[in-house]
Amino acid sequence: MKQSRRWQRILLLSLLSISFFAPLILVSNRLQSITPVGRRESIEELSNFRYRARDLRLNAIEHEGGVGLKGPRHILLKDAEFNEDSAVIHPNENEKAVYFPKTDGNVLKFREESQRRTEISDGKDQFLTVIQLANKTDYKPPLSKFEKSTKAQRDGATDVKIKEIRDKVIQAKAYLNFAPPGSNSQIVKELRTRMRDLERAVGDVTKDKDLSKGALRRLKPMEAALYKASRVFNNCPAMATKLRAMNYNTEELAQTQKNQATYLMHLAARTTPKGQHCLSMRLTSEYFALDPEKRQMPNQENYNDPSLNHYVVFSDNVLASAVVVNSTVASSKDPEKIVFHVVTDSLNYPSISMWFLLNIPTTATIQIQNIDDMDVLPSDFNQLLMKQNSNDPRFISTLNHARFYLPDIFPGLNKVVLFDHDVVVQRDLSRLWSIDMKGKVVGAVETCQEGEEVSLHSMSTFINFSDAWVAGKFNPKACTWAFGMNLVDLEEWRRRKLTSTYIKYFNLGTKRPLWKAGSLPIGWLTFYRQTLPLDKRCHVMGLGRESDIKTVDIEQAAVIHYDGIMKPWLDIGIEKYKRYWNVHVPYYHSYLQQCNIQA
Repeated sequence: MKQSRRWQRILLLSLLSISFFAPLILVSNRLQSITPVGRRESIEELSNFRYRARDLRLNAIEHEGGVGLKGPRHILLKDAEFNEDSAVIHPNENEKAVYFPKTDGNVLKFREESQRRTEISDGKDQFLTVIQLANKTDYKPPLSKFEKSTKAQRDGATDVKIKEIRDKVIQAKAYLNFAPPGSNSQIVKELRTRMRDLERAVGDVTKDKDLSKGALRRLKPMEAALYKASRVFNNCPAMATKLRAMNYNTEELAQTQKNQATYLMHLAARTTPKGQHCLSMRLTSEYFALDPEKRQMPNQENYNDPSLNHYVVFSDNVLASAVVVNSTVASSKDPEKIVFHVVTDSLNYPSISMWFLLNIPTTATIQIQNIDDMDVLPSDFNQLLMKQNSNDPRFISTLNHARFYLPDIFPGLNKVVLFDHDVVVQRDLSRLWSIDMKGKVVGAVETCQEGEEVSLHSMSTFINFSDAWVAGKFNPKACTWAFGMNLVDLEEWRRRKLTSTYIKYFNLGTKRPLWKAGSLPIGWLTFYRQTLPLDKRCHVMGLGRESDIKTVDIEQAAVIHYDGIMKPWLDIGIEKYKRYWNVHVPYYHSYLQQCNIQA
């Protein structure tokens, strides 16, 4: 028994000895098989392995070609060698310079992160310097030429996918039009489902970069459904006919929408905003609550003084007339010489009078006149205006044509500046009274362009030159001019009896169509060859109809004119031009705040 236990212990110890010495013998045999060259290469691999992760960061620098691989370039950086224009590395004499240009407009700043020493077999010391970008963002290696061209193509085609998706939707609609009415086949259901999914996924997106991934995923099912439909509806001539019909219907719908938008724009131009109606009602009630002696404006002795500068504006709008007066007074170098005559009708006379009673300029003189209380207009004038065959109340307005009776409205004055109520004055206009009129009646800025046969404001656009009387008396190529800001010599007007000429032409126009409705065409005929051209910087037009007027032209103009239907006090006004008008509106006034009138 004891002997068997002894042999078991010996066997166990032998096995343990074998398990311990066997690996040592195997490793020693392996080491003896390695040559000295192989041993050195293995050691170098182990020593370089620790730097492999850092060396991969330098792969953006192009390596020199050759049969054998060269070692890394040994570059020592100094912080003092970087400037604001570019990061320049000055290497040793035997090395080439490496330049890091600006990236995205930011100056690249570098710092030395670490220097590590490694022993090579020849016994010499070498240094490996690793450079990292010390910016908030990670350093990105420069793009290759292929990557740059791909990126440029991708950036240039910003709506290719959008157009493709919309084309697929149109194609699906065309196939659905081929299906019989009430058809509920599988292909029809699938087309409707795919089309609805695509339209929801795209929405109002206009650029590919804004497309969701879901929209791109839904494109392939749509293409599959269209392929199935093409197998079912494979009649190409019928498809072409259907597409032409769809195109025609789309054009008709677009034209209808355009006509409707134009109608709504003109309708908005004819209506009075709710806030301004509220303001007029409040001012009118306040005016009639005043005692008669308190309704008189001050400085009435200046009304007919010919030595002062007289301005005239015909208006039925409280805020518009206020802006004309405020801007003129604010721009004048000598506001004490200003006399403003605001001519309105009986409906708006109380509100406009009350406004200027509450906001009397401290220096200028204001006169409010009611055209309906004057005896200068013919008794049947309103009936004559209605014969112009126009539904636009602006063209048949009494105030619009009352300007042709200026010498009768102001018998004591010799020269005035006539404003439309949709202008803003930006410069001092006192020099206008020193202009030599050279026997002309009206000074105005011309609207014709040199070498332009037909323009928006050419006489042939508004006047019927097919009529023998018009063609024999007037030249269709004559240069035109604009109302809005006009210097008027009332003495010369009276001498030439141009009011009688206006009445004569107006009566002829009521008997046969000689010109379009409005005061501008008949004004061109009445003052034909009686106008003096003014500097175009005196009067810049189009702020109520054009959106591409240069800012420098607007800011250099003495008077800017919101001619057109998009007035600055309306919601349809051109937004970027409203600020020139809003600056002269007292939005802080309690009445404007109570009526919710805001900029």
